[in-house]
Amino acid sequence: MGSRWALFVSLLMVSAGCCTDATITRNMNDFIKAVESIENENPGLSVLEVVKGIRKTVGFQTNLIEYYLGDVSNARNLAMKPSIAAYVTELVHHKVSTFGEEEGVVLTLDGSNVALAPMLLGLEAGLQSTTKNQIQGLYPLTLTENLAASFLHHAQNEQTSVPLGTKGFWDSIKSPKVYTLSGLPSLATDALLTGGLDGIILGSEVGKFNQLEMSLSNLLKSYYSHNLDGAGLETAPLLISQKRRINFRKLLRFSSLKNQVADALTNRLGFYKDSEWTTLDAVMHEGLEKFAYVYAVCPNIITRSQWGAAAYSGSPTYLSLPVPYLFIHHTYEPSKPCTTFEQCASDMRSMQKFHQQTNAWDDIGYSFVAGSDGNLYEGRGWNWVGAHTKGYNSKGYGVSFIGDYTSSLPIKSAMDMVRYDFTKCAVDAGGLSSSYSLYGHRQAVSTECPGNTLYQEIQNWEHYKSFLP
Repeated sequence: MGSRWALFVSLLMVSAGCCTDATITRNMNDFIKAVESIENENPGLSVLEVVKGIRKTVGFQTNLIEYYLGDVSNARNLAMKPSIAAYVTELVHHKVSTFGEEEGVVLTLDGSNVALAPMLLGLEAGLQSTTKNQIQGLYPLTLTENLAASFLHHAQNEQTSVPLGTKGFWDSIKSPKVYTLSGLPSLATDALLTGGLDGIILGSEVGKFNQLEMSLSNLLKSYYSHNLDGAGLETAPLLISQKRRINFRKLLRFSSLKNQVADALTNRLGFYKDSEWTTLDAVMHEGLEKFAYVYAVCPNIITRSQWGAAAYSGSPTYLSLPVPYLFIHHTYEPSKPCTTFEQCASDMRSMQKFHQQTNAWDDIGYSFVAGSDGNLYEGRGWNWVGAHTKGYNSKGYGVSFIGDYTSSLPIKSAMDMVRYDFTKCAVDAGGLSSSYSLYGHRQAVSTECPGNTLYQEIQNWEHYKSFLP
């Protein structure tokens, strides 16, 4: 793994200028506190002046950035405590170390990992835009340049890389300090892309206003620090990170995105050989299809490493895909829905421990688990045989809702995530048959699962069948 990541140090588009103490907590809320400190030291500045001033202080400038956002040397000099300057510098500059540690990334309340650089660049582009309908440089600064670089590298290194979306895990969810990537590398990591989505969403939003009547710290708080209540996403504001995919779907124009990536490849990355265009075009099309699939079609899936799963006991058995059945469960215990990533991740670890240590199973039984925080949690996942529905584990996926749904329903957004987003994601990926049959757990074994109220509800869902062969 180390040798693979070593190839990427000089290839990433944004490299770090300096590093500070490695024990700094990399949490979005801590970054927002640092921004508050900067604002207090520099009262009366606009959001744009603060964003540009931060970029100037940390020395974050490339030819591409200067082309769209101007010479940062003309920005204001901000008063800033040395410790704050060092901290912000480390978090704004993005790079991947030889050992696969991704820097310039923070953990957010909703469980997402966000690279700050593309988010802040998108925000700056929107703030300085003079046209509301078309923000100059928004996509190149946030998304398309990173995608183009990654697709080009993957075309030349297909066996040792992936086109996009490499994820990782934190050393601690409560006190994140080190974020380590896993699997085959990509220049467009999941954190870079997620930061890019946020940059597009926030940049598009602030670009609507002639003058933003909100501080940078309050804008980031409203987007990243919203706590969901029992009603979940239904009553929550539209502009929050938990609704990232909903908002991006509204903004995404696939044909325009493809044209901008192609433009970046030809004009900025020096890819001119006609003989290679066929290969690159295929890689680009495949990569963009995957991008749209992962970030606009599928729900946000929290991987095992992200929620802190223990290792599988023994060796997993693999499913024969696509599977014909989907079984709906409720966890019963935990009995309460979880509305934050931290609580849902804790529930996942608790269930896995019970399944492994009390039930003596190899792993958590479910294929996937739906939280009320907007996330879907990977259990045994797409490929491993589960332990969710006796007699049918090798023939279907088992998806459970966290909570007891004997006399109440999961929140609508959680049900819609499973009913629509998960099933489309699973069918499109070839994991679930397009003619799949949906059942409640109680139809296969003697149990009250998935609870009387939820079972009554799923009888109205597409593909529900009353008879289980």
